[in-house]
Amino acid sequence: MGEFDDLTRLDLVGPLLADAVGDDAWRGVEARLIAGGKSNLTFELVSAAGSMVLRRPPSGHILRGAHDMSREARVQKALMGTDVPVARILLAFDESGPLQVPFYVMQKVEGHAIRDTLPPGYAEDGAGRVAIADALVDTLVELHAVDPDAVGLGDFGRRQGFMARQVRTWTRQWEASKTAEVEAVSELARRLAAYLFAEPARPSVVHGDYRLDNVLMHPSDPSCLRAVLDWELSTLGDPLADLGMLLFYWTQPGEPVPILTPALTAEAGFPDRAYLTERYARRSGADLSDLPAYVAYAHFKFAAIAQGIAARTAAGVMAGQDFGDLSLEVERIATEGLSMWRG
Repeated sequence: MGEFDDLTRLDLVGPLLADAVGDDAWRGVEARLIAGGKSNLTFELVSAAGSMVLRRPPSGHILRGAHDMSREARVQKALMGTDVPVARILLAFDESGPLQVPFYVMQKVEGHAIRDTLPPGYAEDGAGRVAIADALVDTLVELHAVDPDAVGLGDFGRRQGFMARQVRTWTRQWEASKTAEVEAVSELARRLAAYLFAEPARPSVVHGDYRLDNVLMHPSDPSCLRAVLDWELSTLGDPLADLGMLLFYWTQPGEPVPILTPALTAEAGFPDRAYLTERYARRSGADLSDLPAYVAYAHFKFAAIAQGIAARTAAGVMAGQDFGDLSLEVERIATEGLSMWRG
């Protein structure tokens, strides 16, 4: 039995995969944990026929509404025929399946998962780094241009009150995971709960966690994005919530280095957040006058996410991954969010 047999049940998944793709080589398959996952667990499945990717929730207690593998599989299937690049879903099961939790297996897309460093020889100059930023923003614009009804996602979420619900949701997640009161988080929650976000002209499919290390870039062309990954938080909602998250993750020179997310974009040659904002506005035609509120929301949301990671790490349900004491990081994120928005 392999190291991750209890989490992947390859004795059952392998034959199902072999039947799905018509290749018995998948009956003899091994799994390895792909580093970097702090919420769901991602495994590379390797056989004589090649590689695929399995996504599943962590083991142990799961907060209500978290780790929704069924949503990930559904949205990727729906977007296959659009201009948004996604990996093809090969297997998808709910909790009645062989893992007794929702999971799916998808095609492995060849490309660079860029986190803390660029691959040798890749986007070495400013033009290549701007090209990465352009591809990231342009793909987000393409996602927000998709008509949810046209791709079968008209019921993927409620169409009104998205931001108010999101603030309530992440407040609940914070309350369920916190181990101590953090005044900056509480104040940010209060301000966001009192703020009246305008309804978008029409709801968009939103990714929910859109950032550089949740996509795969072309192996040799930094202007080409091959696949958008990690759709766990996707729904129908306000597209500016995605833009706010992207800007939150986009670290600039001189800013504190985050513990949980990469700071690669602070390196020379990457454009700043103002560049991303201007390109999104120009390509989408969106009114971004209210954007600071969405950036503040992104800080609040990630403070709650960071606290959830801390709780799962303490419970030992992250397949041996350990991210250390995150209490100061949670406070830093929330404090930064307050300083960027008067509310």
